[in-house]
Amino acid sequence: MLASVPALCPGQTLPVGTAVLEEAFRRGQLAGEKDSTISFCIRPLFPDSSFPQGKPFKFKILPVTILTQYTTHHPFSLNDGAMIPAKGFGTMASAGVYAKIGPLSIQFRPEFVYAENKPFDGFPEAHPVAVWSAYYEFNANIDLPERFGDIPYTRFFWGQSSIRLNLGPASIGLSNENLWWGPGFRNSLLMSNTTPGFTHLTLNTTRPVKTPIGSFEAQLIAGRLESSGYYLPVPDTNNPGYRSYYMQPKPTDWRYLNGVVFTWQPRWVHGLFLGATRVFEVYRKDMGTKFSDYLPVILPLSKERSGEQVSEDSKSNQIASVFLRWLWQKERAEIYVEFGRDDHAWNLRDFFLEPEHSSAWIAGFRKMIPINHKPEQYIQVAVELTHLENSRVGMLYRTSGPWYLHSVVKQGYTQMGQLLGAGIGPGSNLQTLDVSWVKQLSVIGLRLERYVHNNDFHYLAIHDIRAHWVDFIVSLIGQYEYRNFLFSTQLNGITCFNYEHLYESIPANSTEWWNPGRKVFNFQAQVGITYRFN
Repeated sequence: MLASVPALCPGQTLPVGTAVLEEAFRRGQLAGEKDSTISFCIRPLFPDSSFPQGKPFKFKILPVTILTQYTTHHPFSLNDGAMIPAKGFGTMASAGVYAKIGPLSIQFRPEFVYAENKPFDGFPEAHPVAVWSAYYEFNANIDLPERFGDIPYTRFFWGQSSIRLNLGPASIGLSNENLWWGPGFRNSLLMSNTTPGFTHLTLNTTRPVKTPIGSFEAQLIAGRLESSGYYLPVPDTNNPGYRSYYMQPKPTDWRYLNGVVFTWQPRWVHGLFLGATRVFEVYRKDMGTKFSDYLPVILPLSKERSGEQVSEDSKSNQIASVFLRWLWQKERAEIYVEFGRDDHAWNLRDFFLEPEHSSAWIAGFRKMIPINHKPEQYIQVAVELTHLENSRVGMLYRTSGPWYLHSVVKQGYTQMGQLLGAGIGPGSNLQTLDVSWVKQLSVIGLRLERYVHNNDFHYLAIHDIRAHWVDFIVSLIGQYEYRNFLFSTQLNGITCFNYEHLYESIPANSTEWWNPGRKVFNFQAQVGITYRFN
């Protein structure tokens, strides 16, 4: 099925979000053609890291990739790496080289990003002052600019570059690569490729480590996160008093990020992967000098045991999750779930009483159905549900901020103005149904999605059951291999109900409560081309 997928040099990674190839590897595992001990929950992958070392020196020209897109009405962005959410034309290009000298490997794969960044209708001035003040208050605790400046956006990044020392199944080094932790394919609670990669030290496995009780994979990182430097719009109609209070500048200090993820496949249950993740971020100026200040992921999970008296005592932001992926190769199927909390419990009793406090979850299913009499052809059906909306516990009586926001770490859980975790954003939910025809690297698919934007803000400020901002998305997906070229395209038709949480009755002068509200249509076309050198 995947014979045309090129072999990688030992130590070379398959970057997160690699068009065509990354999903093809996962499909290959479902079809029984790839190692069933790989969890696919810690990425980037090292697909051929178990190959013999061979010659002490290797050099390879990495693929050249160009991704272009055009968006008609307002920004739409999910899992597109260094590209920013922007209206108009945008492109990202990457290329590079890979070299291996004994156990040392160097991967240099920078990225160039350009976005036309056209003006668009943002948060409506028709909202009353109270809604605008809530909008400022919400965004004071996270770095998610509505627009990245008012001119075209151009930037170079280190991209998917790294330098590593590879010893057996372990690798240690300095990397700027995107990470993905967890079993989801549309969203991940802690690490996804919605943001540009960030500089980090990494200690990780490159293949499952087998032991008498099963196989393990793990990664430990220490990284640096940066701010976007952009701020919210200031409408002329807004009350200056509210504006001066809520438009406080965020600290400019960089943030230290420490994170860990591991998976365990018990030897007694074939295809079952159990895992956990944990991250801490803190402003560099607020860090101490103790060992635990650099590795806070080793601290106890409960606040009671860690010595934290009240949540306000902490100057760091913690998020943690547990996940499960169960692979059934004979059935060519998998199920998975991830459950996370954005605020650790006081103690075990607190967790058992209210596990839903500050919680979020992802659940999914995928199955490949062979087409009779057509070898290597399948119908793939995938379903994924992502729920970031606050629970009743947080909304009614127990203080619980939306996911990824933080009252002390004012940038929240972001890198350069985009989310490190689920790209749908705080308080949002996404339901995805994906049906595709698959043959080797060729894919023709239809994806239907319901995207609920920030219900936490809706319940905080809008208070109108007619005004939920919900997108219905229909996507046509195509992938094709021709000689050394890989082509990918995605056409997204997005119907937005109550864009930016504003309900406007149609007709405007009607007194009927349940009149239809306004809708806007957004269209996004993406085309990617990758050339692979022999």
